[in-house]
Amino acid sequence: MKAHSPTRWRFKRPSVIPGFGMALGLTLTWLTLLILIPLSGLAWRSSELGWDKFSSIALDPRTLSALRISFGAAFAAACVNAVFGVVLAWVLVRYRFPGKRVIDAMVDLPFALPTAVAGIALTTLYAPNGWIGQFLTPLGIRIAFTPVGIVVALVFVGLPFVVRTVQPVMEEIDKEVEEAAATLGANRFQTIFRVLLPALAPAVLTGFALAFARGVGEYGSVIFIAGNLPFKSEIAPLLIVIKLEEYNYAAATGIAAVMLIISFIMLLVINLIQSWSRRRYGNGI
Repeated sequence: MKAHSPTRWRFKRPSVIPGFGMALGLTLTWLTLLILIPLSGLAWRSSELGWDKFSSIALDPRTLSALRISFGAAFAAACVNAVFGVVLAWVLVRYRFPGKRVIDAMVDLPFALPTAVAGIALTTLYAPNGWIGQFLTPLGIRIAFTPVGIVVALVFVGLPFVVRTVQPVMEEIDKEVEEAAATLGANRFQTIFRVLLPALAPAVLTGFALAFARGVGEYGSVIFIAGNLPFKSEIAPLLIVIKLEEYNYAAATGIAAVMLIISFIMLLVINLIQSWSRRRYGNGI
């Protein structure tokens, strides 16, 4: 009689979590219900418009202006957050000072605060007669009811994404790395730009992408401070709402489809850059 190989009767160790098949099935089902079906419905409704009608909606001057303001303001706010979010994360990780825990908790405030409340608060501050705006108006600086106000609102809602993405990675970088760079003759700027930032680059790009994605679709915190003037401070989500209120579902669907296409392309480019950065700098520290 043939002896059985010892590897033939190996038993799998039981796991406290569901197996791969069950977990994959639940994941695909959840993603289908929440993402694939709504996006497929949007694509299907957009295909019913026909190319001529879809192109006329997408190339309408008001639509192009709203898209330019939405994506331009979201990109500018994400760039600001990528810089100051890293600085804030650096301060929270590397230094000890009174009130550190309070500041650390305040970073998450935009997550908990309703966006409409944030918009009203920012408008109160930066309106021409607001607490801060009254000092800026005599200098010829207007923030509320301009595209600058939109950027300010998007910086407010997007900052936590960068800080909370960079902070854990920064905590894993030992101070000995900085000390080693200093012993080799590097000054502070060389240490930051040639040692620390390359290691943080994938996390910074991830936070940038999250802040950008949040900014593109932001509505509540923007409509109060933007002024909502067509061709000047009207964002694309507001234009979609206006078309829905006019029962112009075709135009609303077309604008939403254009936003989806542009967002997908930009996020794809960001993810490709992030993958390249992770391959190049991932093993640096």
